[in-house]
Amino acid sequence: MYTSVRGGPEVPVAEAPTKRASAPRRAVGSTVILLGLTSLFTDISAEMVSAVLPLFLTLQLGLTPLQFGFIDGLYQGVTALVRLLGGYASDRWRRPKAVASTGYALSAVCKLALLPVGSLAGIGAVVAADRSGKGLRTAPRDALIAASARPEAYGRAFGVHRALDTFGAMLGPLVASALLAANALAYDVVFVTSFCFALVGLAIILLFVPEHRVAVTSGREVTVRTSLGLLRDRAFARLVVAATALGLLTVSDGFIYLTLLRRDDVVTVVFPLLFFGTSAVYLLLAVPMGWLADRIGRRVVFLGGHAALLGCYAAVTGPATGLLAVGACLALLGAYYAATDGVLAAAAAPLLPEHLRSTGLATLQTLVAMARFGSSVAFGALWTVWGVGWAYLLVAAGLIVALPVAALLLKDRGQ
Repeated sequence: MYTSVRGGPEVPVAEAPTKRASAPRRAVGSTVILLGLTSLFTDISAEMVSAVLPLFLTLQLGLTPLQFGFIDGLYQGVTALVRLLGGYASDRWRRPKAVASTGYALSAVCKLALLPVGSLAGIGAVVAADRSGKGLRTAPRDALIAASARPEAYGRAFGVHRALDTFGAMLGPLVASALLAANALAYDVVFVTSFCFALVGLAIILLFVPEHRVAVTSGREVTVRTSLGLLRDRAFARLVVAATALGLLTVSDGFIYLTLLRRDDVVTVVFPLLFFGTSAVYLLLAVPMGWLADRIGRRVVFLGGHAALLGCYAAVTGPATGLLAVGACLALLGAYYAATDGVLAAAAAPLLPEHLRSTGLATLQTLVAMARFGSSVAFGALWTVWGVGWAYLLVAAGLIVALPVAALLLKDRGQ
């Protein structure tokens, strides 16, 4: 039996110094902070683009809601196969940092690739490549976080990481809004600045984050067969089914913000600030939600987050309008993300063997991403055919039915 040594060779447990072998891992170690800083700068970059993309696509390129739904679906779900590849490669090669860094580098390059494109096909290709980078890095990065924290503190560790990540997501729309206001809606300035922030995040993970290697002994080889076998675990399979079903009923941020834009006459220049409001709430609640999930159960907090999402649907379609209604919508959406994003990873991590943790997390993330892709395309079609009101009503009705079913699926998980 072996223990893993970050940034060095595998060391047999019996041969390792007693003090080092028995030293407990901190709830939130330096690796978590460094990965959080990597995500902070990367999210400044990513959210700068996300904040202007709905405007760029619908106002400058003239896309219809159905076409926007397709691009938004790509943004949410094209990572599917790449997530699996990233998770499997990370476990197979035992190089989660290397795989994650490759994903960060790909996403950085794509920011510059947005400059020359102006067609639906070109935008779709760049968005697909950018999201492939995200898919490649997410599971290995989360595996590094789990390896750096105690299982009973996973909620806090992922909460701290997501808080730093979200701080970047909060700053990104601010920077984008300021650049658009100062440069008369010059999207190329936003894309170049976004690339610069992405380079800083890439430098942090390459230079400062240590690699984590897991020894693979007899019976613990990483193969396609053993990876597929993860879904035979009842607890993990139930979590996957519940999260995927709820993902099918998740309306993307872009659609929610476009609804507010049309209903409340939000000025296009300050449109990116809607992303800022959601991120600000997420930032405030990420660590408390992680702590709460460790205390009362990750299942309870995860389901509560989807209840907040249901409240967001009610706020965005309700009779109330103006600043108060917009604020309520953004607050509920931010609470949803704080209660589900890191909490879902924290719930899945202890169910997975360490040598297959990246693969398991990638499987879960892939199926949820595919569900959200389907949700975006379907919602765009519903909006186009029946109107925005009926689209939200149908999705909300589905979520009301799905929540108690998900609660039953997760009832015996002990999370």
